[in-house]
Amino acid sequence: MQEEKNESIKNYNLLKPWETLDPWQINYINSTGNNFLLCGRQSGKSAAMSIKIAECAVKETDGGDYLVIAFTEKQAYALFYKVLRYLEQKHPDKIAYGRDKPTMHEINIKIKGKKDYLTINCHAAGLSGDGLRHYTLKKLFIDEAAPMNYAVWTAVEPMISITKGTVDMSSTPRGKSGFFYDCSKRDDFKKFYVSAEDCPRHDPKFLELKRKDMTKLAYAQEYLAVFLDELRQFFKTELIMKCMTLQQGSSLLFPAGQTFLGVDVAGMGKDVSAFFSLQKRKERVIQIDMETTEKTRIPETVNLIKQKDKQYGYSKIYIDDGGMGVGIYDTLLFDSQTRRKIIAINNASRSLDAEEKGEDKKILKTDLYNNLLKLMEFGQIDLKDDPEILLSLKSVQAEYVNGKLVIWGNDTHITEALVRAAWCMRDKHLNIWIEFQ
Repeated sequence: MQEEKNESIKNYNLLKPWETLDPWQINYINSTGNNFLLCGRQSGKSAAMSIKIAECAVKETDGGDYLVIAFTEKQAYALFYKVLRYLEQKHPDKIAYGRDKPTMHEINIKIKGKKDYLTINCHAAGLSGDGLRHYTLKKLFIDEAAPMNYAVWTAVEPMISITKGTVDMSSTPRGKSGFFYDCSKRDDFKKFYVSAEDCPRHDPKFLELKRKDMTKLAYAQEYLAVFLDELRQFFKTELIMKCMTLQQGSSLLFPAGQTFLGVDVAGMGKDVSAFFSLQKRKERVIQIDMETTEKTRIPETVNLIKQKDKQYGYSKIYIDDGGMGVGIYDTLLFDSQTRRKIIAINNASRSLDAEEKGEDKKILKTDLYNNLLKLMEFGQIDLKDDPEILLSLKSVQAEYVNGKLVIWGNDTHITEALVRAAWCMRDKHLNIWIEFQ
């Protein structure tokens, strides 16, 4: 069995995954009706779904609409791009060009003997899915479905009623709640369950390392794709929504109040850095900016922070200086513009409660997250109604291991920046930075 896996890894083409499909992927691509894919991380679900979308579209004999959705634009476009890439490689003659050429939102497929096209549409579902309600669909494809709100399902499910269309949905699980979990119990979906340990492309040594690094529950959810009762969403969806009082795209910078930046630097397997700006007004904080970058070098990240500092005039800049962050922190610490503002906040081994005993003051990850949770529960923070922020906050999960609270997640880069920026509400009790004269 191991020899077969090694051979599959050797032969697998990362640029053209359709040339070396796993048996379950072939079975799924050829399946009809509604399909439910419950998969571990990096098991090939998006590749399989993209191929199925393309193959179904080119085989249609009539026009119509397909819709590809995911929680955020980045997730939806990632799957959509795979569909287009496959079509360009395998069925280039089926793609319409000219004024009907592919865009970020649609691909028009030629139908032999027909003037009308079959259109593959792509959109983010967002917070409610309200912007999608005008479609009537032959096929609906939902990627990364687990974190979506029930409101999205309510908005999109009627789209397939008149046409007797079908739904394909896939995701890694997020606990026993939400419409994705509910669909896992429905008899009208054909189920595909794929553990990362069954995927030949995963390095056994990598999985063994993850088993040691992660809690048993976290590993079971993320890699074994198991729905679990024991894991809990740290920030409840209803609470997050109550804090999203600002319209996305609005720019609210008040003349009074200090501004603060929280930075989470890509590293340890992450490709995304996040920068979250808050303004403090008496006993509340208000979001004024949020930005993410991908695969940026240290000088680029340093320059971005300095540009933001010139724009917003930060009182303090809080940064995780672990991993890749240490180079950025050191550079800013010795820069005349930022040296009096930069503060390193790492997750230490002793809580702030130790202060009462006269011990060194250290910040635990739970201190950072509980501070943000308190601000949210007391209505002391205003956030923008941004699906990226919602996804990140919803991805934070918690469990107790040997009596200790463990907080973790896979889309938390934005939240990691936010919890640091929000630390400005407790900063006055600490002296955790060094200034060089």
